[in-house]
Order: sequence, then C-alpha cells, then structure tokens
Amino acid sequence: MTVQSILGAILIGAVIGAIGRLLLPGKQAIGWILTIVVGIVAALLGTLLAQVLGVETTPGIDWIELVMQVVLAIVGVGLVAGLRRGSKV
Repeated sequence: MTVQSILGAILIGAVIGAIGRLLLPGKQAIGWILTIVVGIVAALLGTLLAQVLGVETTPGIDWIELVMQVVLAIVGVGLVAGLRRGSKV
C-alpha cells in the first residue's frame, strides 16, 4: 500500500461517512473521526459487495457501488451512534 492509496482511502471514507451521516435522520452522538472510520469501512465493504455481486467497473463514477457504500455508511453510523448512546446510561 502506498501513501497515496492510504490518503485516498481516508478521503473517500470521509466523504462516504459524511454523506451517510447527513442522510441519517436525527442527531448522531459520534465524532467526525469515528464517522471517517465508519466511512472507510463502508467504502471497503461496498466495493467488496459490488465485486461479489458482479457490478461492472466502469470508467468514471460507479454509481451502483457508490450507492452501496453510502447505504452501508448510513447503517454503520446508525449502529455506532446507537451503541454509543446505549453505553452512556
């Protein structure tokens, strides 16, 4: 892995996580660093899921893969926010 690929993953994860957090209704009790981590995981899982399902890789933006990543980010942010809310009794 190169520094460029690591920085790219962080950047993509930040964008995916932020979009997922913005689309999730209500206030989420997680910080931006955790949002970026959730976004990175969602981006990786979304890419893996797209490959497993046989989604074609196209030049430019792969919209189906992007939607999968954002949906996974929404679910991830919701789960993490719920777990953090539940731990603050």
